[in-house]
Amino acid sequence: MSNNQFKKGELYSFITGKASTAIARRLQKKFNMAGLNITIEQWSVLYHLWKREGISQQELCNATFRDKPSITRLVDNLEKLNLVKRVPSEHDRRINLIYLTRQAQKLQEDTMTVAEETLNEALETVPADKVDICKEVLQIVYDNLK
Repeated sequence: MSNNQFKKGELYSFITGKASTAIARRLQKKFNMAGLNITIEQWSVLYHLWKREGISQQELCNATFRDKPSITRLVDNLEKLNLVKRVPSEHDRRINLIYLTRQAQKLQEDTMTVAEETLNEALETVPADKVDICKEVLQIVYDNLK
């Protein structure tokens, strides 16, 4: 028996990620207003590098759920902005490891502050226990589909 408790229109809204899109749009707007010359897509790559730099483009693909051409384009653009640099792996010449520049490290605090403000706005009237339930449910959905 199906556990689908959504009407067709509600399911479409759920799948398209309206909340996620709204947060991304607001975050991009706030980046622009703060004079931060970076896109949400670029920021998501930097975010993973701030957690752990010196990883391969394939690892960035896995972390950001993007395909190889998308990551290549994003890293190319980040390199043009002098935010990352590619360094050939010592163990495998076919692999480039991606490292942050000082400029990217300086950008971390400003962008993370804006991101935190945006998320706080998004969750302003949501009780903490509901946020926990939501995170739990979405993790289960993700685990079911991976």
